[in-house]
Amino acid sequence: MTSAPEKHLIKKYANRKLYDTRTSRYVTLDEIAQLVRDGHEIKVVDRDNGNDLTKITLSQIVLSEEKRGPSAIVDAGTEILQDRGQALIDYVRSALNVPADLRTQVERRREGLEAMADDAVEQALRRLRIPTRRDIDRINERLDRITAQLKKAGMTNGSKTERRRRKASR
Repeated sequence: MTSAPEKHLIKKYANRKLYDTRTSRYVTLDEIAQLVRDGHEIKVVDRDNGNDLTKITLSQIVLSEEKRGPSAIVDAGTEILQDRGQALIDYVRSALNVPADLRTQVERRREGLEAMADDAVEQALRRLRIPTRRDIDRINERLDRITAQLKKAGMTNGSKTERRRRKASR
């Protein structure tokens, strides 16, 4: 009969010491790595504010393992150590990877928020009776159509349209 993996809550103090609340003792990064290799679940939190520091701590462990290089595993000469090292890497990868669907969901929500902000700005401009860029574009299109109709009818005078354009550009 196998026992369920133990859960360890590790509190990180301002002096960078790590305290395992389950065993009531201070632990090192190497000891945390060993807990993960042994299949235990860990959660590292900042003692002062409760922020989750698990991913940062696991990243530090991976970096320290990388600094030692693969020779540390080879020198031990056992398959168990290699398997446990792979278990640590797999655990860190699963903890650090953000699922693609979560990223997609965040992107969709961001786009929705942008649309809501655009609508709110447009409504505020309407309330203040300030024309939006879209309003000005519509007015310019209407003026172009009217100008084209007047030219067709032969009713435009070049000097009048020049004066109107100069006034609008001021």
